[in-house]
Amino acid sequence: MSSAHDEVKLDLRVTARRDGAEGVIVLELADPSGVDLPEWAPGAHVDVELADGMTRQYSLCGAPSDRSSWRIAVLREPTGRGGSRHVHEALTEGVEVRLRGPRNHFPLVSSPRYVFIAGGIGITPIVPMLRAADAADAGWELHYGGRSRRSMAFLQALEDTSGHRVTPYPQDEVGLIDLHRILGTPQPDTLVYSCGPEPLLRAVEQHCADWPEGTLHLERFNPRDVSEPVLTETFEVELATTGVTLTVPPEKSILEVVEEAGIPVLASCREGICGTCETRVLAGEVDHRDSLMNPSEQATNDAMFICVSRAACPRLLLDL
Repeated sequence: MSSAHDEVKLDLRVTARRDGAEGVIVLELADPSGVDLPEWAPGAHVDVELADGMTRQYSLCGAPSDRSSWRIAVLREPTGRGGSRHVHEALTEGVEVRLRGPRNHFPLVSSPRYVFIAGGIGITPIVPMLRAADAADAGWELHYGGRSRRSMAFLQALEDTSGHRVTPYPQDEVGLIDLHRILGTPQPDTLVYSCGPEPLLRAVEQHCADWPEGTLHLERFNPRDVSEPVLTETFEVELATTGVTLTVPPEKSILEVVEEAGIPVLASCREGICGTCETRVLAGEVDHRDSLMNPSEQATNDAMFICVSRAACPRLLLDL
C-alpha cells in the first residue's frame, strides 16, 4: 500500500470534460504549466478538494503511462452529501482544482489470471487493471453490472476492445451478476478483484469464502459494517515523535484526540476508506475497523487508520 507521506498536492486544470454514461462525467486534469504528473499504478485514487471544505476520493482511470494528465469519472449521486453534485456543476473546462495523491490501497498483484467484478462506477479502478493485465500477458475476464447499459461507463469501449472477455449485466435486461456461476468453484492461480456497491462486495466475499486466502481484493466506496470495539473504555496513545501521551475516550477517535492536541495529521474521509490517515504502529495491539486492509495485512499489526481503528490493549505507541 502506498503511504500518505509520498503524496503531493497539485493544482490542476480541467482540460476536457465529456459524458461517460448516464449520470457520469469523465474529466481530464493536467498541470497548467504542462509538466508531467506523478507516476501512479492501477488501483490508485486521488483526493479532490472541493468547495466548503469537502474532499472526495476518485479512482484514476486513465493510462498510467500517460503522465500528461489524470482521468477521473464521477457519478452524480442525487442523495449524496453534495460532492458529486459540485463536481458535475462546477468543474467545467478551464477550472482549476486542488488534488492530493495519488494513493493506492487497491494495487494489482501479479497473477497468471484474474476475475474482475465491477458494479456501476466501481468500473473506474478496474479499467487500468485490464490494460495492465494485457501488458503482462495475463488471462482475465470482466463481469460488469449496472442499472442499464446507458448507466455503465466505458462499457462500449471495453466491449469494442476486449470482446468475449467482457460480460455485461445490465440489470434491466439480465438481472444481477451471476456470482455463483463465476465464483462457485475456486480456480487455481487466479485473483479476484471487485469494486462496487456494498451489497455486491458482500456477496462477492461470501462466494469467495472457499477460495484460497489472499485471492480476493476489494475496494469499498462506503465503510463496511463492523462489530462493537474490542475495548469500550478509554485507552492511551503515546506519540513517539512528539513525546506526547494522550487519552482516547470511547466517544472519540484517535484522530480527533490527536487533532485536539494540536498535532497535524493528514486526514480526508474519516470513515476508514481513503487511507490518508495511515499511521505506523510501533507497539501495541490494534482493533482494526477500517475498510481497506485485508485480514493478512491487519494481522501484521504494523499500521492502522486512526480515523476509525482503535486499541485492543491499554496503550498504543504510534509513529506520530
